[in-house]
Amino acid sequence: MYIIPDFNKRIKLFFYIPLCFILTGVSCKKVPYMTLDEIEAKINLSSDEMIKNTVSKPYDGSEFVDGRVGGEWNTTLDSDPKTFNHLIAERDGTSNSIIEMTTDWLADYDSFSRKWKSRACSFEIEVDEEKETLTVHWTINENAVWSWFGKEETVPVTSDDIVWWYDNVAGNPDFQSSAYNSQFVIMPDGREERIKAVKIDDKHFDFVFPRIVADPILSSNMTFYPCWLYKEAFEKNGTEGVKNLFSVNIDPKTIPSMGHYYITEYSPSQRLVFTRNDKYWNKDSKGNSIPYPQQTVYQIVSDHNTSYLLFKQGKLETYSPQPENLSDVINGQEKNYTVFNADGSLSAMLWSFNQNPKNKNEKYYKWFTKKEFRQAMSCLLNRDRIINQTYRGLAAPKYDFFPDANPYYNKDIELKYKFDKEHAVSLLASIGIKQDKEGVMRDWNNDPVEFDLAIAVTSPVTSDMAQIIYDECKSVGIKVNVRQTDFQKLVEQLTATYDWQSIIIGLGSNFFPTQGSNVWPSAGNLHLWYPLQKEPATDWEARIDYLYNEASYTIDHDKAKVMWDEYQQILLEQCPVIYLVRPRSFVAISNRWNFSNFYFDNKNGAMTERLFLKD
Repeated sequence: MYIIPDFNKRIKLFFYIPLCFILTGVSCKKVPYMTLDEIEAKINLSSDEMIKNTVSKPYDGSEFVDGRVGGEWNTTLDSDPKTFNHLIAERDGTSNSIIEMTTDWLADYDSFSRKWKSRACSFEIEVDEEKETLTVHWTINENAVWSWFGKEETVPVTSDDIVWWYDNVAGNPDFQSSAYNSQFVIMPDGREERIKAVKIDDKHFDFVFPRIVADPILSSNMTFYPCWLYKEAFEKNGTEGVKNLFSVNIDPKTIPSMGHYYITEYSPSQRLVFTRNDKYWNKDSKGNSIPYPQQTVYQIVSDHNTSYLLFKQGKLETYSPQPENLSDVINGQEKNYTVFNADGSLSAMLWSFNQNPKNKNEKYYKWFTKKEFRQAMSCLLNRDRIINQTYRGLAAPKYDFFPDANPYYNKDIELKYKFDKEHAVSLLASIGIKQDKEGVMRDWNNDPVEFDLAIAVTSPVTSDMAQIIYDECKSVGIKVNVRQTDFQKLVEQLTATYDWQSIIIGLGSNFFPTQGSNVWPSAGNLHLWYPLQKEPATDWEARIDYLYNEASYTIDHDKAKVMWDEYQQILLEQCPVIYLVRPRSFVAISNRWNFSNFYFDNKNGAMTERLFLKD
């Protein structure tokens, strides 16, 4: 287990301040004694200085300038892909990020204008108020084609690529696709009806909604895949045929692309090479396909320190600093690179507790299913300590459910269960959990309160946060066993075996209120604490289901807001997930690139798609 160093020692290392008087009790010449308040002030001052010495450039809606093709973009991956299969990649972030470079989305959301815009397809929304139905008419870009590296052959993207996959893979429960739940809407009488995908002709298809929904583009937007290959595999070998297509053992050049890049080389544990797809439909005013770098090379580097060393040596184009080396990265800018900053991220890591009745005979189940226990854990979560100790003051506590970019964010709706040990002890006592004479928390059966906290093995930042949770729980007599686990094992536990206890993990942000259709409704396959419920297990989950569905179908913003407000309040009261903090983001980019088209903010991340080399 990674043990977090003493807090004062970490400040010493970070600010290079000799704190020997504090640490040893022996005074040092020329170094005044610093109180804890003075140390905190120093942290805040340093945080301000770091922001001043970096560049803020959020996207402002500006038009992009034409660049020039050429150069090699060098970056890293922290692990090998597990698959090149579009379906299997859903369960692995690394694999998914790789295969998505060969495909595209139907539409795009402009976070600046807060409007949807066409991407690979254009769209038109038709509402039939008399029948209370809605249809999105999609038209595929005429220049969208599948192609292969080094070959002139192309295959037009057709409606089949979307409709067949939607019906036969995403819509087949045997595949357990994360997109399955999003294909259904709840009708006013409580019935579930499916959103239908209808092929009109090769370039036109519809998504037909059985009732009017508030955001039909979000509900129907998807990536799409070369259906003729998957269809052939399905017809020959069924579901296994689909799952076995495009393993990591194949020559990646055989994978067709209609996205930015071809995958042209994969050397396990070494590197992945992508070559620019000059047949990609999205082009600048000079006719050059986006992006501009001719190649993107990912070195597979599991150690973050090695990535930093490679960046300092000029062998990588970009680097995302960790809290422990941020000061060093900022101070080392000089002429080689520029560091950009963004406001606190929209998403945050969360802490959740397994309430699946599969584990009803386990001691932890009887604690985790009581809201007072979860609320008490929230009161033991010392976010300020995480911010100062782990993020050096460059983060903010996350007390809301929707982030401020969400159209239904309400600043008056906040988590009530903030760090307060006395309140935590009181909440636990209200359900019969109290300290014994030795200070050990015991439940109504005299069982000591002890449980596991699973975290991904590759994240030192999460290790720091877990250690702080361990510390604060220990101080009131609760034992938390931090278990570092391979990420894929965590995914398996969450989606298949359900044998985890508590976990720190990230699920992305609720940028739109209806995002997470497989997480927040009780029937979702990633309804983290108890997935795939046939009927809501609790009254509050039934209410969440109702509010989620009704608000999703309410176009009137004010009426929907009433429902989304209650939705947020329930989740923040019940604490099925407990959000931690929103770290400020930083990224360093090599100065050999022209930054005219580069933007960095908490809505879009680092927009590197249109970077090009300086003259």
